[in-house]
Parts: sequence; structure tokens; C-alpha cells
Amino acid sequence: MRAVLQRVHSASVTVDGAIVGEIGTGVLALVAATHTDTAAEAATMARKIAEIRLLADDSSIQDHVDDHDDGDGARPAVLVVSQFTLYGSTKKGRRPSWSEAAPGPVAAPLVDLVGAALRERGITVATGQFGAAMDVALVNDGPFTLVIDT
Repeated sequence: MRAVLQRVHSASVTVDGAIVGEIGTGVLALVAATHTDTAAEAATMARKIAEIRLLADDSSIQDHVDDHDDGDGARPAVLVVSQFTLYGSTKKGRRPSWSEAAPGPVAAPLVDLVGAALRERGITVATGQFGAAMDVALVNDGPFTLVIDT
């Protein structure tokens, strides 16, 4: 699996004019699966998203669940959005190839597993809508962006 993580002050996903997922402070995780990915890769991706130290105070999302009393009860959250284009290849020609991206029936459950595994850790998770034309809005914090792979 592959993900682009962006530290955000806020992020949301809109489908057909309606907000389907939104968070305040936290991480926007654009997540993609390839053909050989399994539930084990989804669990690894969730662990990486939860534990990577990318917040402004050099902490992780998980640190805020485990260790911090944020006073007002607000903790960093994760917005998980499927994005098959992360496996697009531009090695040849001018048109990207999507052959490395897993098809929907493979990718959708894996992306869902990432969100579920984050929730099991006590992390607040919002999601996009798999396969929909989504408008993703965000206010970058930093900006701070990482690409991670399992």
C-alpha cells in the first residue's frame, strides 16, 4: 500500500455537494492499494499512519490518544481518502498507466481496513467515499507532506 500524508489544520471531502467526511487538526491520508496488498499491509499502513511523528509538536496521532490530555478534548484525527492514482506510472509517454493500482473490489476493502484499524487504536477517523468523484479541501499545516509505503 502507499499513502500520502498531509498534516492539516482541517480537511474535508465533499461528494455531490454534501460533506461526507471532515476533520479539524490532524492528518489527511490519501491511500492506495496495489494488486498484491493484503489485510496485513492495511494493518501496517494504519500503524505507520498512527505512529509516525509528523505533528507540529513532534508527536504522532497515537501519542495524543495514549498520552496527552488536550484540555478541550480535541485530539488530532485522520481523514482517510482512497486515491488509486498514487500507483499511476509516468515512466513511458504522456499518459499515466494505472496498471499497478488494485481494482475496486480489491482496493476498497483494504482502504476500509486502514480506517477500521485506526479506529481500533482509539483514533478519530473520517473517510471519503470510495469510487466517487470527491472534492477534497484542506488547509495544510506546514506544509508537511510525506509519502509512505508498506
